[in-house]
Amino acid sequence: MRNHLKIMAALSAVCLLGGCGGDSSSSSSVAESSVPAPATEAPEIAGYNLLWHDEFDGDTVDDTNWTFEKRQPGWTNEELQEYTDSSENIFVRDGSLILKAIKTEQNGKEYYTSGKVNSQHKRQFTYGKVVARAKAPEGQGLWPAIWMMPEDEQHYGQWPKCGEIDIMEVLGSATETAYGTIHYGAPHAQQQNTVVLTDGKTFANDFHEYSVEWEPGEIRWYIDNELYLTVNDWFTAEEGQDEKPYPAPFDQPFFVQMNLAVGGTWPGNPDATTDFDKAEFEIDYVRVYQKPEYDTNVKKPEAKYREPLADGNFIFNGDFAEAEDLTDDVNWKFLLFEGGDGAAKIKDNTMIITTKDEGTVDYSVQLVQPELPMIKGKKYRATFDAWADEERDIVVCVSAPTAGWIRYLEDTTLTISKEQKTYTYDFEMKDKDDPNGRLEFNLGHRGSTATVYITNVRVEEIES
Repeated sequence: MRNHLKIMAALSAVCLLGGCGGDSSSSSSVAESSVPAPATEAPEIAGYNLLWHDEFDGDTVDDTNWTFEKRQPGWTNEELQEYTDSSENIFVRDGSLILKAIKTEQNGKEYYTSGKVNSQHKRQFTYGKVVARAKAPEGQGLWPAIWMMPEDEQHYGQWPKCGEIDIMEVLGSATETAYGTIHYGAPHAQQQNTVVLTDGKTFANDFHEYSVEWEPGEIRWYIDNELYLTVNDWFTAEEGQDEKPYPAPFDQPFFVQMNLAVGGTWPGNPDATTDFDKAEFEIDYVRVYQKPEYDTNVKKPEAKYREPLADGNFIFNGDFAEAEDLTDDVNWKFLLFEGGDGAAKIKDNTMIITTKDEGTVDYSVQLVQPELPMIKGKKYRATFDAWADEERDIVVCVSAPTAGWIRYLEDTTLTISKEQKTYTYDFEMKDKDDPNGRLEFNLGHRGSTATVYITNVRVEEIES
């Protein structure tokens, strides 16, 4: 999702904490929590030791694991809720931790409270496998999350330099989709992927297991034991300075936190459809495992830049000669978000995109091709032919999904008609070299569901 950061660029969660530097030796014992692990009912995992866990089987929240974090409304992301330490917002029920959002009234206006817990200063650790089983709430404006932040912010600096690992996020307005994300760097960068359930299944109608395996040179995300994201090429730096030694900033103690936000820059605010009687984020368990030791002698992989085709085009299958799979991660990919509903197919050397529901954001219906090499100081030209069954708007851009969703070609709204026309846009790359630029055609939230046709797509380098 450009989604997530158009999205997450807005999601500037102020970093609470940060870390001390990593061990430079080739093999290191891991930093463990100062509290010994309790007697376990959690299953063993081959190659790991159980570091700590909470099954939420008691009558109250275990304060040796968790702190109730209190925050005023608007503290971050323009969220509406006040995080309280009230037992109405945070409690244990039937073997699950419940974080409940409550709608009240204050000074004649709608007022929201909710719950957030964290393990800071209680259960910090460096490297490991975090496993949590949870059920998300459904409802416009609700935003549950399980995520990790550094114990001490001062070493690498405030967010995003300190790093952030998002194990699970779900929007209550689109509960068929779960996100895993990593944030880092200066300038802000992120990498992200999603799991989208089908056949009417959602992350709100049943519990699912979310996990992250964090190692010195790689972090992997799973849902229900299915791998869906692997990242090994992060960085961090002070603005204008050299990067810190890899694998900074993910070489320091982190802690786990969980919350249920209400409103904010990403999910939007609640509306009349949001049922606060059911606004509960349910967490069945949290388990943290560690290997006995980790090899910290790791190197950052070298970036790989796509070579252009023989005719200079960086777009593969730009003439749509191949009726390729539009659901895989090779060349073209068709995506739906935030209420978007539609389909795409290749026929007669043309991409045909039909829309049933335009959704709530421009990327609700989206065609993309990633892995475009963008080199600082180079000039590029994007060209394509487009038309529609009736006059309508679309939005085109070249984005940076792993570099904070900045734009190399700015979001450009164009009106296409029934007549096939060629559109040309020149732009200069002024940012840090990026092997993962992304051409986007965004058809959502444009006031039309007219079918769109695209062909002859090119992105090529031109003379400076």
